Amino acid sequence: MYDHTDLARLQSQSLKMQGWIRQHTFSPENTKKLRRFSSWEVSELILKMNQSTFRGKLAADPSLPGGEVEEDGRQRWFSLEEINELRRRVKANRKSLLPPRPAGKRAFRAAVANFKGGAGKTTVALHLAHAAALDGYRVLVVDFDPQATLSHSMGLTDVSEDYTVWGIMVRDLIRETDRMNSAATGAASGTALPQRKLPASIRDMGLEDLRHADFIQPTSWSTIDIIPSCANAAFVEFASAQYRHLNPEWSFFAAVSRFLDGIADDDYDLILFDCPPAIGYQSMNAVFAADMLYIPSGPGYWEYDSTTSFIGQLSEALEDLSRGETTFPAGKIRLPKAFVDIRFLMTRYEPGNDLHRAMLEAFRKVFGDHVTRHPVEMTRAVEQSGRFLSSVYEIDYRNMTRETWRRARASFDRAYEEFRGNIIAGWDKI
Repeated sequence: MYDHTDLARLQSQSLKMQGWIRQHTFSPENTKKLRRFSSWEVSELILKMNQSTFRGKLAADPSLPGGEVEEDGRQRWFSLEEINELRRRVKANRKSLLPPRPAGKRAFRAAVANFKGGAGKTTVALHLAHAAALDGYRVLVVDFDPQATLSHSMGLTDVSEDYTVWGIMVRDLIRETDRMNSAATGAASGTALPQRKLPASIRDMGLEDLRHADFIQPTSWSTIDIIPSCANAAFVEFASAQYRHLNPEWSFFAAVSRFLDGIADDDYDLILFDCPPAIGYQSMNAVFAADMLYIPSGPGYWEYDSTTSFIGQLSEALEDLSRGETTFPAGKIRLPKAFVDIRFLMTRYEPGNDLHRAMLEAFRKVFGDHVTRHPVEMTRAVEQSGRFLSSVYEIDYRNMTRETWRRARASFDRAYEEFRGNIIAGWDKI
């Protein structure tokens, strides 16, 4: 017979292995560090200019970042900070290298969601975040998934549940309850309304006093921040049900949206959500706060079936919210909930596989233009990136054949370019 003590022992053993894996995956200091990028990558793949043109611009202006030169002197390697400085100071054909961003708009919010496990949500969110950062955007990622794979991939392994989406929701519950009580006390009728009470166990945590910066953590990418998750936050679904009972008028699904409204519009360009494989309190917060819904799906029939169920259940949940809620401080989001765009992205796609091609065609027949033109292809480099909790952009191409690496990067580049186009088209609608 096995009880909770056996589970605790097994977890302890696993935590020791996690430490060993971090040492061999990230660095001897257990800290993930972003590699440098070669002059070939910077010129052709990132800044999109000819290598000779790039070298000429560096030679013409010695004040530009020159990167680090290899011992043999054949290649220069640039940090992300140096790449961003080059973006700000260098022009190609008299055009700025900075990415497009509408003036006067807040950050665009995109949720990567599907309740089918293994659909590639975290892989897609990770690669889109890294591609956007290399494109010059400032990115905030929010990990809603208690599995915390995205947080681990971003290099965060020691996270307290207080500083996750769960902490944001508790903070919002307390603040919203206090706001309602204040409004009840100052009722226009002159008659004080009943006060909503929260137990001391919730108020004594002190979460209502936390600032936005307390939840947002830096990553190894200087232009990517994260609101991380952790395994201990898995109980949020149970806790949230209790919190709704304590204050039935609390619009729980808008907690994260209200939090994001408190971030300055120009702090970030893109806010990206990695959702858990379920429709629950956390995923509803992500969906409600999002401007665009990105739904990844593998190329199998059961994944198609699951995706169909997902959008059906999501439709019913959003309809219930719109019917049950009339007035609440929604900030920058309104009811009934609407998205500027909804897209389906096929993942783990093999162009030579007849079944995969047939499933992609089925998706397009059913969902039409909502299916992205460019699926994410399955390659050895993609498999390796998942194994080492890194994106293709983080992997040094010298660790494999350049052709294998470039094929994988090209697949994600195409997916990202389409994603960026969808964002730019939708930005003016928010």
